[in-house]
Amino acid sequence: MARSRYLSGPMTTVSADIVLHPIGGEERTLEELTSLFHLVVVAIDPYEYESSWILATAGRILTEYEEADCRVAWLVTAPEEDAVTFLGPWAERMLTLCDPNRIAVNALGITEIPALVHIGTDRSVVGKADGWDPDAWKPITDNLARVMSWSRSVYPKAGDPAPFRGSPVGAATEPEPAASDDSDAATDAAEPATAD
Repeated sequence: MARSRYLSGPMTTVSADIVLHPIGGEERTLEELTSLFHLVVVAIDPYEYESSWILATAGRILTEYEEADCRVAWLVTAPEEDAVTFLGPWAERMLTLCDPNRIAVNALGITEIPALVHIGTDRSVVGKADGWDPDAWKPITDNLARVMSWSRSVYPKAGDPAPFRGSPVGAATEPEPAASDDSDAATDAAEPATAD
């Protein structure tokens, strides 16, 4: 089913300058998000059914670590407005990081969404599981509990979905160019139109 990777040997280190977009906040680099605390994210795609199937379960698991010495967050492959619409109250309850171009998702090595990823304070990928399979997620959350001196999550529970493969991630795309300011618009308006 889902593939898990709990890395006890060499770990992938993610670039410090990857930019994420917290809902309602300023852009933050991965280095800023992990400089003091481990970061644990569940990557979801609001345009794919698989993410809706795991939303309540993943939210419950992340919530169990909210008070631990780590940051928990949704990593959503959509712009802010779509992330808020999809997550509903979860968007207000928990840190939500938008990655509409899938740059962070690809840098973290995620191949299927949903996915669970534990990132250390040195930006190393400590553990990762693609898709949903409790047997693949468990080593990651158990290790997190050990590192944080926290209680282990107990799952699956009644009502949790059966294991399933996630939707393929696909390649990262370039961000849309920023809208030009009024001075550029005035310059463009002054230039004559040309036939193509």
